[in-house]
Amino acid sequence: MRLLVTGGAGFIGSHYVRTTLSGDSPPDVVVLDKLTYAGNPANLASVSQSPQLKFIEGDILDVRLVDELMADVDAVVHFAAESHVDRSILGAADFVMTNVVGTQTLLDAALRHRIGKFVHVSTDEVYGSIEDGSWTEDQPVQPNSPYSASKACSDLLALAYSRTHGLDVSVTRCSNNYGPYQFPEKVIPLFATNLLDGGRVPLYGDGLNVRDWLHVDDHVRGVQLVLDNGRSGEVYNIGGGTELTNKELTDLLVRACGASWDSVDHVVDRKGHDRRYSVDIGKISTELGYFPTVPFDEGLAATVDWYRDNRSWWEPLRQRAALAR
Repeated sequence: MRLLVTGGAGFIGSHYVRTTLSGDSPPDVVVLDKLTYAGNPANLASVSQSPQLKFIEGDILDVRLVDELMADVDAVVHFAAESHVDRSILGAADFVMTNVVGTQTLLDAALRHRIGKFVHVSTDEVYGSIEDGSWTEDQPVQPNSPYSASKACSDLLALAYSRTHGLDVSVTRCSNNYGPYQFPEKVIPLFATNLLDGGRVPLYGDGLNVRDWLHVDDHVRGVQLVLDNGRSGEVYNIGGGTELTNKELTDLLVRACGASWDSVDHVVDRKGHDRRYSVDIGKISTELGYFPTVPFDEGLAATVDWYRDNRSWWEPLRQRAALAR
């Protein structure tokens, strides 16, 4: 098998590539990544010498390049996306172009070349907010931010190509990811790196917004299960099974970094801030045998330790994040 992985130098995409290439009899992997502020070739350093890896710096909006790459692969795992809610509130255009038009560009090329399998990686944020219970895959999308709206649109496009054209497309919707190599604008690496430096961290509103936390190891394992055996035209939720308020998460991070609550600034809540996300993983568990395996306390401790021990990786990225705002 020859596999195209878009966004393969980003946090989740690079983890998927490293995991795939470290297995027995790994496939040939072509990584397509634009290397925006969140893409980092260092994320692939441990597999950069693999004869199975080919890295292409390029944009999923580049029709000619995408067509050229698609002609020589058997399957696609599509991670590439603009993904930061705060940035989407400040300006939505990049999110629409990358997440919607970029996905359409890939789907068109996959259709032309009759790609065997296309996995579109999405987010639980497309469902909106839920007070009680958990979203199942048949819930209509109700996105509330420009980011989640752009992802919901790309999900619907992907499913439409399955239903209209018969393209073998599956969509995954994950809860909040965490783990090593995550760009330090996301909440866990942002808080960890600031607190380890003796800095301050912001807590939105009353801190009672709830998120389900999913270790990136579990996420990429779920994606692989969908690539191997997911049904065409179906959506699969991938969750971690650990729901925490932002206040509870902040407390865990403060303690893990040896800091105190004096380092926490209570700030005005984000516009349109969804109160709670929760996905039901019954479908992927029943059909494909997925269950989360990384206990959150162990995963969080290991993640904080990774940032403590890899300052040379994240210190330059904080400056990149500031310049990209």
